[in-house]
Amino acid sequence: MTMEKINATSESYFVLLGFSNWPHFEVALFVVILMFYLMTLIGNLFIILLSYLDSHLHTPMYFFLSNLSFLDLCYTSSIIPQFLVNLWGPEKTISYAGCMTQLYFSLALGSTECVLLVVMSYDRYVAVCRPLHYTVLMHPRFCHLLALASWVSGFTTSSLHSSFTFWVPLCGNRQVDHFLCEVPALLLLSCVDTHANELTLLVTSSIFVLIPLILILSSYGAITRAVLRMQSTTGLQKVFRTCGSHLMVVSLFFIPAMCIYLQPPSGNSQDQGKFIALFYTVVTPSLNPLIYTLRNKDVRGAVKRLMMLQ
Repeated sequence: MTMEKINATSESYFVLLGFSNWPHFEVALFVVILMFYLMTLIGNLFIILLSYLDSHLHTPMYFFLSNLSFLDLCYTSSIIPQFLVNLWGPEKTISYAGCMTQLYFSLALGSTECVLLVVMSYDRYVAVCRPLHYTVLMHPRFCHLLALASWVSGFTTSSLHSSFTFWVPLCGNRQVDHFLCEVPALLLLSCVDTHANELTLLVTSSIFVLIPLILILSSYGAITRAVLRMQSTTGLQKVFRTCGSHLMVVSLFFIPAMCIYLQPPSGNSQDQGKFIALFYTVVTPSLNPLIYTLRNKDVRGAVKRLMMLQ
């Protein structure tokens, strides 16, 4: 690509078509997405503040859960405000810099969540299968290193993968048939062969989706075997509560991710891709706090203690 072409692209903008094919649907969608976004903000901030304020929640599980909540806050805030603006007004544009920034952070935060969910499953594995060694194995310093490794791996991968997308010549096409700047949608704008980019996307997605999923399922396979050997009914109920919540979050995150990223852009209809993306960018982050706090005795106890202090 020539320098003139790079400059022309960098000064341009994109039109995020979103759901413009259904104009009457956009008003209702704006209201629903705004409600889910507010639920995401309130729910995840609630978990972060409660985990920080209550000393009984200063455990590895709630440390990682706070990281997940902060990650979900950042992820939705990198996408939803722009989407709401485009739904509300006639203009559906986003600058080239804004689009690439959104692409970078959505990739980084999505990759980070993949690794963080593996770390959380390892924490549950140690708690159930190695309870006598839990405090030694899940030392606070080690937990901080695991969380840091999750964030660094996600942002490093996004830096490498985003650069491949940034350099794809778009040949003047500015209309993105999506509501966010996502790799599969941007690759469809190119007028050159993108098989190398699609292969890179498939490989990196396999590394950050399939491998974490295999590790998570392996952890829960070991947990299941340990649970079947348990004699205590109370212990069984506690394991099912904590592990069941994590498995539900894993399902809500990984199933849509596999539908989007583990096939070439041409393999999905655009409308189907939009609705899948809408689910994992809007619905999943708002459900995570509910899943982890619903029927959670530790959280209810922490809320009662904070209310008694008032």
